[in-house]
Amino acid sequence: MKDALRIGAGSGFWGDALDPAEELLKGGELDYMSMDYLAELTMALLQRQKLKNPEAGYIPDIVPHLRTLMPLAREHGTRLICNGGGVNPRAGARRVAETAAEQGLKGTRVALVEGDDVLHRLDELLASGETLANMETGDEDFAAIRDRVVAANVYTDASGIAGALAEEADVVIAGRVSDNALYVGPIMHELGWRYDAAHADRVGAAITIGHVMECAAACTGGMSSRFAEMPRMGEVGFPIAEVAADGSAVISKLPGTGGRVDAHTIKEHLVYEIADPGNYIMPDGIADFTTLRLTDLGDDRVRMDNMTGKGQPDRLKLIVGYQDGWIGEGLLFFPWPYALERAHKARETLGERFRRLGLQAEQIHFDLVGINALHGPSAPIPEHDDLNEVGLRVAVRTRTREEAEKVRRACSQLWIMGPGGTSFGTPMKPRPVVSVWPTLIPRAAVSQSVDILEA
Repeated sequence: MKDALRIGAGSGFWGDALDPAEELLKGGELDYMSMDYLAELTMALLQRQKLKNPEAGYIPDIVPHLRTLMPLAREHGTRLICNGGGVNPRAGARRVAETAAEQGLKGTRVALVEGDDVLHRLDELLASGETLANMETGDEDFAAIRDRVVAANVYTDASGIAGALAEEADVVIAGRVSDNALYVGPIMHELGWRYDAAHADRVGAAITIGHVMECAAACTGGMSSRFAEMPRMGEVGFPIAEVAADGSAVISKLPGTGGRVDAHTIKEHLVYEIADPGNYIMPDGIADFTTLRLTDLGDDRVRMDNMTGKGQPDRLKLIVGYQDGWIGEGLLFFPWPYALERAHKARETLGERFRRLGLQAEQIHFDLVGINALHGPSAPIPEHDDLNEVGLRVAVRTRTREEAEKVRRACSQLWIMGPGGTSFGTPMKPRPVVSVWPTLIPRAAVSQSVDILEA
């Protein structure tokens, strides 16, 4: 056990920049780097890839990312952790181990953490008496979507990650662990914390630290309401957490990198994607953000202490992804003069075309880009049409691809049927809709396993 550790963020989402992670490995003196790649819908999309190809289903970025990061991590004594295994951590871990071997990184121990995928156990859970009720709508008619389910993944805790680190893994590839578990795991492993009443506050601290860190640049100036004050965000530094055995931490970034760390940037991400700040329920425990104390130390350093927690919840969140029809969409633009008037006329014309084509739509949605695409009906429509340009987006939800294709056809027909000046790029292809059904299942129904692959 250590008295403290340094852990850095290497990614906040699938598609995040790689260069800040490289900088951090080179100059951060890190014990660990954790990388988050997953979102709720991502699992269902990856599952569809796996159905087409049994060797797919992990985040494709993890191979080129780890090809770059593993040599640096070995050089600087840093262990790497990610949830890039998606719905196929075994295939992802195997490919990463092969990559390490190709690079001559002999002896690299790649751990895969499994157990979050319960797709094959849904009927067993139903037979045991679980209703799998939708936790957002209260709908208990799971049977209505059962034959369209493509993914079912539980948000699991950090015990699998900690177990992999105990087996001396250099790289950990997990699936749908909670985002902050990527940080909770190494913190608990290194500092010797346990899932018991004596460590409830410590685990709560680890969850709070992980929540601040999990989106990388989101706590170093990204997504900030003070965006105008944030320097050189194109060269932003990813965060570092120096975590002490007493449960306190200091959040910082590398000197000379872009962005900023101060009490406000930490607060901004602290309240991101939470419900009750006094009960932030995660698989590892329930953190209480209301007791947290922040001290701005200056020079891009903020101390976090007085963090507390309330033990582990009895039930875990399960995200079920299911096929839910198709979307047909189009995006058209109209120039000054009378840009808004042209957009209104185009909307009217599209409605007429949809009727002529016999479009069978479950939902039709229009946005005026530049007017109400973000704020919807709460946005005022300008009284005077003196705008340089306006876009019109249409999105139509249908049951079949054939119906969604009618939307592309109608939009294309506005090249000539539309108002003078109508312009747009390549018509958009129909795309399948994967919806999510969030529910809860007993913690006892989920178990994790760890396997080690060696390069």
